[in-house]
Amino acid sequence: MSRPLSDHEKKKQISVRGLAGVENVTDLKKNFNRHLHFTLVKDRNVATPRDYYFALAHTVRDHLVGRWIRTQQYYYEKDPKRIYYLSLEFYMGRTLQNTMVNLGLENACDEATYQLGLDMEELQEIEEDAGLGNGGLGRLAACFLDSMATLGLAAYGYGIRYEFGIFNQKISNGWQVEEADDWLRYGNPWEKARPEYTRPVQFYGRVEHTPNGVKWVDAQVVLALPYDTPVPGYRNNTVNTMRLWSAKAPNDFNLKDFNVGGYIQAVLDRNLAENISRVLYPNDNFFEGKELRLKQEYFVVAATLQDIIRRFKSSKFGSLEAVRTTFDAFPDKVAIQLNDTHPAMAIPELMRILVDVEKQSWEQAWDVTVRTCAYTNHTVLPEALERWPVPLLEQLLPRHLEIIYEINRRHMERISSLYPGDFDRMRRMSVIEEGDVKRINMAHLCIVGSHAVNGVARIHSDILKATLFKDFYETDPGKFQNKTNGITPRRWLVLCNPGLAEIIAEKIGDDYIRDLDQLKKLLKFVNDEGLIRDIAKVKQENKLKFSVYLEKEYKVKINPNSMFDLQVKRIHEYKRQLLNCLHIITMYNRIKKEPNKQFTPRTVMIGGKAAPGYHTAKMIIKLITAIGDIVNNDPVVGDRLKVIFLENYKVSLAEKVIPAADLSEQISTAGTEASGTGNMKFMLNGSLTIGTMDGANVEMAEEAGEGNIFIFGMRVEDVDQMDRKGYNAKDYYDRIPELRQVIDQISGGFFSPKQPDLFKDIVNLLMYHDRFKVFADYESYMKCQESVNALYKNPKEWTKMVIRNIAASGKFSSDRTISEYAREIWGVEPSTAKIPAPDDPR
Repeated sequence: MSRPLSDHEKKKQISVRGLAGVENVTDLKKNFNRHLHFTLVKDRNVATPRDYYFALAHTVRDHLVGRWIRTQQYYYEKDPKRIYYLSLEFYMGRTLQNTMVNLGLENACDEATYQLGLDMEELQEIEEDAGLGNGGLGRLAACFLDSMATLGLAAYGYGIRYEFGIFNQKISNGWQVEEADDWLRYGNPWEKARPEYTRPVQFYGRVEHTPNGVKWVDAQVVLALPYDTPVPGYRNNTVNTMRLWSAKAPNDFNLKDFNVGGYIQAVLDRNLAENISRVLYPNDNFFEGKELRLKQEYFVVAATLQDIIRRFKSSKFGSLEAVRTTFDAFPDKVAIQLNDTHPAMAIPELMRILVDVEKQSWEQAWDVTVRTCAYTNHTVLPEALERWPVPLLEQLLPRHLEIIYEINRRHMERISSLYPGDFDRMRRMSVIEEGDVKRINMAHLCIVGSHAVNGVARIHSDILKATLFKDFYETDPGKFQNKTNGITPRRWLVLCNPGLAEIIAEKIGDDYIRDLDQLKKLLKFVNDEGLIRDIAKVKQENKLKFSVYLEKEYKVKINPNSMFDLQVKRIHEYKRQLLNCLHIITMYNRIKKEPNKQFTPRTVMIGGKAAPGYHTAKMIIKLITAIGDIVNNDPVVGDRLKVIFLENYKVSLAEKVIPAADLSEQISTAGTEASGTGNMKFMLNGSLTIGTMDGANVEMAEEAGEGNIFIFGMRVEDVDQMDRKGYNAKDYYDRIPELRQVIDQISGGFFSPKQPDLFKDIVNLLMYHDRFKVFADYESYMKCQESVNALYKNPKEWTKMVIRNIAASGKFSSDRTISEYAREIWGVEPSTAKIPAPDDPR
């Protein structure tokens, strides 16, 4: 038998990574050494692994810079409509390997580092994740930036350069402990500070109405300092920009105290201004109405709009001298996409600039604003919707509150003329909510101030029209659209699963990487013995590799032939990690009951972070680890069942675990998960899905055929019906013996012998306060899991279903999503054209 290939040899065989030309490798080595010598200070002759990482990062960055400059020049000459994607989160992960993939440098870099006696994979592991996001929303923004560059759109991502991103999660004695994510401590080779574009942002102060118009005076100023990160498209020489703002106190900040000898204090107080970009709020699908958060939201919006208007005014048209002086063309040259309501203040801010600063009439300004802005909704959960208290806005942004009141006055006038006397409808549709404290409903502000509103999966968009925004849909049906989310196949296949990417390329060519629909061509090979064998083999290799990683990290011996059953996502009641727990305990009980019976072995892995203030989510993590402690140490069970909580789940860990998964758990209560994108990553990487008819699962079932995905549980209609008649968990507890046993074990301290009532809150929640109806889907889920077991026992049929899923995953490319946004919301046409490389003649 031939020896297995090393990772290096495997990589050299892989064509989708691009060929390593000899001269290319020589150049890379030369540049690497140049950067290494520059990196090493005189008194330190021995290079550390981190020095090597930085040298490689700078070497690769050299290949970006020329393309980056040329792309921006090209946009300046062509003056296309520019797309501005505003998001408080960009969950980018690592940049090095992604850049190599998109520039076609991976093979050459691998060969060069190999010849220098280094291991490229080890160097890649040194890079910190840029964790400037919580989960789905921030990662979607990252995939979108990749697709916008790949489709040749003149697009910019705008957000905040948080000094501390999403916390690092440590599990200590089964409990989550948060640690600060000091991701910038060694510097960031991918960003470029642009102090020349620093912009002032104002807070507080008061409003003066003068004969010459409205003035916002006595405000406090904070400076927004931009940092640019290049965003390369896939092998098309386009390099776009993500610009993140950092808060800086102006030099005269509070120095009036200086006169009374408070100089030291005045300098220390600069922190108050600079705190704005200090840390990412770690809540996913939960609104916490803190002043600092509102400051962050306005800070990014105010700085960005100044930048957008500066670029709009200075863009040439016709000749180099001309500068745009009117805003008539603004919506034809600028599209602003609001990623959820977090950047909603863009609407009143744009109005403030147009009316107060540029002296436009309200009507002109409003027309420009609505035609420019579009809003993406990401959730229907009521606790997630932003509703800012009026007194807070009045204090922090007094002029914006006036503008919001005027927007609402005119909006109410319109509703009242369309539905005379329907005061209830006016109350429901108002931007201002009455109550003990008046609040601004930010979603309503976004709908009123945008020309397009979209959900992120078909079922989600339908729910918005039928429930949350029903009145708005009836009033302006043309505003509402659907844009089903997608993922970038560059990071989520080529980068993280090169073995699978190569097998696919051998069968259908490698054009599918920029046109994922071509995966349909795999359907004609579903019965091809060679393909079935190759797909099964690469999955097994990924599992072995991940098993080694788990053994090293968790000291747990994994059976690599067991089914790898994964649920990785933020910990939240609606995502129902608890339903997964009930299944694990039921399996455990079945093994204990009939230890000699044939049993499909499983390794169940659950990973994800709980928001630091979310008690229930933290209890769920403790329960998972407690179940693991009992199950993993029971000799009767052996290696038939293992339970692992994956610590500190993040983008770089997802890239390891997703290619190794057999089963993907997408088990939210129908009607609660807007879309999900993890489901798509698993599907593309050869994992089968067990899930409810929720979010994008519905469209996955449609694309692959319902027979190729394991669907269980209530549909949205069933959940609605149950809400009407009332959900009684105790009925299920009384009726289903296996469920009763599981709940009794949890409540009786079987999994917490030292603290028998440790999980009483969880049991109490499931029995009496469960909004997400875990018990109602228990039986259906158990039954469906048995079908999963049965199929897994037949590896060939399992792999055929895997191939059908991969072949059906083309729809879920973010390239398709972005093409739809471009054509149907932004009014621009995607392009597959390559712009000339830096060394090509123009």
